[in-house]
Order: sequence, then C-alpha cells, then structure tokens
Amino acid sequence: MNIAIEPLLALVMGILILLVPRFLNYFVAVYLIVVGILGLTHHTLT
Repeated sequence: MNIAIEPLLALVMGILILLVPRFLNYFVAVYLIVVGILGLTHHTLT
C-alpha cells in the first residue's frame, strides 16, 4: 500500500499550526526538513 506522505504531513502540520500558532516556525522547519529528507531518499532509492 503506497500512501503519499507529503499531503498527510502537510495536513497534520496545518492542524498543529491552527492549534498552537506560536510554534509556527518550528512546525514549518520540521516540515521542510522531513519533506527534504523524503525527497532525497526517494530519488536515491529509485
């Protein structure tokens, strides 16, 4: 089963930002790091 990680991660981050807006910078930073790592590993695995 192939689940798209980025849209799910974006949804979770959006909800967290709405619930705790003062942590916006941390949520965005974690999101960008995770998407970057996933992007790099996806390209190196294929």
